[in-house]
Amino acid sequence: MKYKPKSGQHYLGMYTLVLESYFTTKARQKLKKYLKDTVDVTINSSTLRHELDANFFSEDGQIVAFTDRNVLEVQEIIPKKNNPLYSKTNSNYQVIMLKEDGFWRIRHLTRTQLNFDKTRILKKSPLVNDTIILVDNQPFPIKGINYYPKDTPWDLFGDKFNAEVVDQDFHLIKNAGLNTIRIFIPYTDFGKEYVLPEKLEKLRLVMNTAEKVNLKVIVTLFDFYGNYALEDWTFTHRHLEQIVDYLKDHKALLAWDLKNEPDLDFDSRGKSRVTSWLTELVAQTKEIDSIHPITIGWSSPEAAKLLQDQVDFLSFHYYGEISDFKERYKPLKAFQKPVVLQEFGLSSYRGLWAPFGNSEEDQALYYQNFQNILKKESVHFLSWTLYDFTNVPKGVVGSLPWRRAIQKHFGFIRTNGEKKPAFQFISN
Repeated sequence: MKYKPKSGQHYLGMYTLVLESYFTTKARQKLKKYLKDTVDVTINSSTLRHELDANFFSEDGQIVAFTDRNVLEVQEIIPKKNNPLYSKTNSNYQVIMLKEDGFWRIRHLTRTQLNFDKTRILKKSPLVNDTIILVDNQPFPIKGINYYPKDTPWDLFGDKFNAEVVDQDFHLIKNAGLNTIRIFIPYTDFGKEYVLPEKLEKLRLVMNTAEKVNLKVIVTLFDFYGNYALEDWTFTHRHLEQIVDYLKDHKALLAWDLKNEPDLDFDSRGKSRVTSWLTELVAQTKEIDSIHPITIGWSSPEAAKLLQDQVDFLSFHYYGEISDFKERYKPLKAFQKPVVLQEFGLSSYRGLWAPFGNSEEDQALYYQNFQNILKKESVHFLSWTLYDFTNVPKGVVGSLPWRRAIQKHFGFIRTNGEKKPAFQFISN
């Protein structure tokens, strides 16, 4: 429910319609009295958890009474000209509903218990020990790559899903000396709050194939999601719950990456709103899976400092100058957590849209030099990406032809399947 009154006035716009939809006539009359002395503030509210116990149901099917326990409610309070504030409550309610005009409406609602700002303790993943990531109780230096099939970039789980192609690619990756892949779960394509069984089946096949060739998987959630509005939190929670619960016991799972480059949404959505959503997401994930580590794929080393006390290891992307890498990476060592260079790479496109772009030889030299640095610094890494692509969806980099042309040539393997010179430096 969203309420946005004007100072000293009774707001009767669309929010009156909300009251009419959910409450009986007598209940609405009482609620309207409470709206007279309001201040100029926007309050958004969403509930993330309910535990219902039925107490009474009338024989004529017109009255129901129930107790709603452990209701986790989040409120976003937006004062005029100020940044949003967030609060959480854990409450119990007693509810009576009447069937009125064919619809169930609330007649009586009483809060019987209220705990403000109940803090959920975030336990550290047992698979992380200081700056070390563990697999089978042994240190596991991540040497990996971000994965999409050659013919279906940004659409691994779509209609053209091919398990044989995935199997061939995973064998190729393993034989190249890598041990980890990073994959992406698109929020909308997977069904939003109603995760599609057929998508989960394809996800299971990918994970099983990775396990078969002894590759670990970092699963990146909420790809192409960018709302973050509080009224959307219930839906994203349901989405998260289904996928994490489905995969949490899979042997190939290495870690959860909650969101790819969320800091790029700060300007359009607001930093406070994005980080608050991520903070809640961390807590929700750990409630479902207390074992596997959690990270966030920030777009730069500087952004990786955000929420560092909540994640199990720090992740960032880097497409800057190699000469600046050490200096920008150095501050992250102070947090005494594993640090993963989650994306890095160089396009080998040189053509009409970039006549002075990098050649395949330039790309090979880039990886040779970068891998030397990563080896000396003992940095976990995942490069971008295995293949060049014939087509890049406009939703990824926009419609500008020079941006799409450059994005098509980050791979270690050409579109015809031939390995580029950089392939010899795919692993250090």
